[in-house]
Amino acid sequence: MPELRRMLPSSNALFVFDAAARNGSFTAAAAELNVTQPAVSRMLGQFEEHLGVRLFDRTAGRAVLTEEGQLLYRRVHEGFRSIETGLIEIERRRKGTETVTLSVSSAFTTHWLMPRIDKLQRDFPQVDVRFQLISGALRGPVESVDLGMRFRHVEDPSSGGTLVMNEVMLPVCSPGYMRQAEPADGNTIIRLVDTPDDWAADYPHFLTKRRGPSKVLSFTDYAVVVQAALLGQGIALGWLTVVSHWLLTGALVPASDALTTTRRICEFLSPRNRPMRPVAAEIRDWIIEQMRAEIAKIDRLHPRLGLMAACY
Repeated sequence: MPELRRMLPSSNALFVFDAAARNGSFTAAAAELNVTQPAVSRMLGQFEEHLGVRLFDRTAGRAVLTEEGQLLYRRVHEGFRSIETGLIEIERRRKGTETVTLSVSSAFTTHWLMPRIDKLQRDFPQVDVRFQLISGALRGPVESVDLGMRFRHVEDPSSGGTLVMNEVMLPVCSPGYMRQAEPADGNTIIRLVDTPDDWAADYPHFLTKRRGPSKVLSFTDYAVVVQAALLGQGIALGWLTVVSHWLLTGALVPASDALTTTRRICEFLSPRNRPMRPVAAEIRDWIIEQMRAEIAKIDRLHPRLGLMAACY
């Protein structure tokens, strides 16, 4: 620490540097820090002079990190994140509660977790569950959270995650959409923009018996895709990790007797830069146990699908 103090003109320089690097703009950093833009520019100029290197290239109102700036920012970001984690832990202990943050899809949160949030709160009364929501495909690093749900190809290197289930999908629709089918009508296919346009071609015969030309509804958020299916607007490709609750309640029904299985698995991951806290592991195991029990019930409700064998 004495060496670090010697190498910095002031500890405040790191906060100003972090804000400017994240925002890519001295003006935006000044607004975040509630100071003037000249004050930010002056502080960073003194910092660069003290270090003897340029940290930013200043062009056309933008502040772009140099190679040295990128090196420093990575370390500053990691350090601030570690300090923030420690402060949060102190606050948790003071309040007698623990916060668990999940990085999951908005669809999983809306359609699987929300229907059982009361049970989660009863089983974990001292836990404040928070969310980092992803509207599209579940991808990207798991950072600044306790748990992240991600998909991984089975041939990719192990990520050290815990299996939720294999990736399994099937076409689903509402009972009302199934009942209102007219043979001359075409199906409406509800699709997620990130998925292939022609997924329905893998299912030449839907249980709706409609044979006319198909229509398409496309959305960028899978939560909306499922909601449209629930409202009887068409047939959606249902990921079991999201639609299992609605299959169990009967709000959605299989639109085909066939499943789609892939070479991917759904996992829960924790950040690599810190150990998993026991309460996060308990939340992870609770979700996995609830989901497995639900799939087993759907398997008994629709035995022709063979869900348990496909999912596990």
